[in-house]
Amino acid sequence: MFTEIVSWAAVGLALAASATILISRDWRILLGSLAIQYLAVFWLVTRHLPIAMGSVKLIAGWMSVAILGMTRLSHAALDQDEQDRFFPRGAVFRILLIGIVILIAIGGTPRIESATPGMGLPVIAAGLLLIGAGIAHLGVTSDILRVIIGLLTLLSGFEIIYAAVESAILVTGLLAVVTLGLGVIGAYLLIAGSVPLVDSDTEDIV
Repeated sequence: MFTEIVSWAAVGLALAASATILISRDWRILLGSLAIQYLAVFWLVTRHLPIAMGSVKLIAGWMSVAILGMTRLSHAALDQDEQDRFFPRGAVFRILLIGIVILIAIGGTPRIESATPGMGLPVIAAGLLLIGAGIAHLGVTSDILRVIIGLLTLLSGFEIIYAAVESAILVTGLLAVVTLGLGVIGAYLLIAGSVPLVDSDTEDIV
């Protein structure tokens, strides 16, 4: 009973974190919410995986957050064009998107549980919420940092559901590598996007 209550609390934490990621305009809040989101992911995957394997996912997620945070902190010039690549601008629209994701999760969770018993309603609900929130986030932004965070959110939802049906160590390690890879790729793209192009003949900035 206690485990079930904590699991539903983790679902609420994941929902709050993903909603904050979608609505917030501050990159510090985005990365902080992503780090909190990985705490919820850790608890939910350990319902079907050993704590050691769940810790791998948590550490990989936090390392990706650290990589993105340090890269973003060292490139303050990105602040000036961040708002231009975040659309639609209305917070109400993004709140509506989260509402749609919640409705889909509420409708789909019992059906998936009846089709594959034993996964657990909190696990399915959190997985659907994060997958939906990740897709919604990818649909409203073209900012590199936000796109990577959206992909990490989507991957987190997939990991929660997949952990309930497959507990292979190799798969867990592979997903951790993918998480770290997204963080490294995001850091590289942030750096590449902040470096101006220089004409080799005239040495003028293009």
